[in-house]
Amino acid sequence: MNLWELLTSTAVQDFIKESIKKKMDALQISTALNKAGYSNEERAAIMDYMGLVPKFREKFGCEFLLCDKLALEQSTAQDIGHWKAKLWPSGEDAKGKAVHDLCCGMGGDSFFLPMELNVTGVDLDENRLVMYRYNAKVFRGESDGKTILGDARTVQTAQATTRADFFTIDPARRAVDGENQRDLRNLMPTFAEVLEIAKNYRGGMAKLPPGYPMNEVPEDCEIIYLGSHTDCRECLVLFGSIAQHPGQIRAVMVDKNGETQAEWSAPRDTKREMRDDANQEQFEHNLELEGKDRIYRTSSSQSDLPMGDLSAYLSEPEPVLLRSHLFGVVAVTSDPSAHLISEGIAYVSSEKPLPSPGFANFEVLGHCEIATSAVRTMLKAHDVGKLTLKLRGVKLDPDTEIKRLKPKGKNSAILFYTRLAGEKNAILAKRI
Repeated sequence: MNLWELLTSTAVQDFIKESIKKKMDALQISTALNKAGYSNEERAAIMDYMGLVPKFREKFGCEFLLCDKLALEQSTAQDIGHWKAKLWPSGEDAKGKAVHDLCCGMGGDSFFLPMELNVTGVDLDENRLVMYRYNAKVFRGESDGKTILGDARTVQTAQATTRADFFTIDPARRAVDGENQRDLRNLMPTFAEVLEIAKNYRGGMAKLPPGYPMNEVPEDCEIIYLGSHTDCRECLVLFGSIAQHPGQIRAVMVDKNGETQAEWSAPRDTKREMRDDANQEQFEHNLELEGKDRIYRTSSSQSDLPMGDLSAYLSEPEPVLLRSHLFGVVAVTSDPSAHLISEGIAYVSSEKPLPSPGFANFEVLGHCEIATSAVRTMLKAHDVGKLTLKLRGVKLDPDTEIKRLKPKGKNSAILFYTRLAGEKNAILAKRI
């Protein structure tokens, strides 16, 4: 019995159910597996797999799937998967149509496709195809999910029997040792190769890192950014007949059920899509007391918004609006007075709050230079004792800075350390 057969066996899955029910710890689990006669290798595999069980149950809402850590991390979750399924033909329009899930991995991009579509997983890794076949049975009720061990770049042209109408592809972004790459262009297949692949299908979609340069995407494609209040998780490029709005860019916030919570769109704009990465590096930090590991690339969007002084309100765009570069379009449509307060920093100031969802809005209480005595005076004037510190365009440790300020008072507030017209400034505000 190989390890995949072991993990999907009734005996192992029953053991996992029982251990979860009894809330067994790692030592108890290892001891029980040893008594059951499993080898050291088998025990290690089972325990590693058990660590993934709560993660894929949360991500996909099913009791058992077959995966490893990397496959699970790279796979599309059920909320995004349900939303993306609506982009495909369904019902009578889908009957008799075939889809290649290229670089299919464990199958996340196939799970939620309309059942009328005939889906085949394609990958160069036989282990991934084993996962795909098992998971296709779980999600699509197929006795044995169809797979092809082959190259995503040639499977459509290799032979007539492997042809499909549509494709979906999630290019890998891995180093030789399996680590994720920071270089957005280091894709396998490359995006240039994805463009060649797309020419052989009636339509399809490619999932790219959200920060991928939009100006490399052909003008007749549709671009969709997907995420929630807290993140932007995918950038979809739609090709051919799958692109319902070619030449458009959309930003969509999806709720936990895969329904549209908010959506914005605009025609693609070459000037807005271009950016100077070298000049932008100093503005990439978006640190705050909670979740301070979050980093967004925040284009200045000078083509959308002018520069101006601090007004009554300060607004922070949601991640999908930041990544899509649409926050300026949405802001000025809502309030013609909307403007940026410093080049390269995506804080928008306006005379009235901007639409929510879309923006987190803050009423400005005051501002001063970033100097301990000046900031303490401002906090005291507003009787502020509890702070959340947000940083953009300024680098320091939030925890250390709050301890240094020693705020004392009965009110809570948000303290922004950012820039006004390029100069470091502290802005005190309350969320509305």
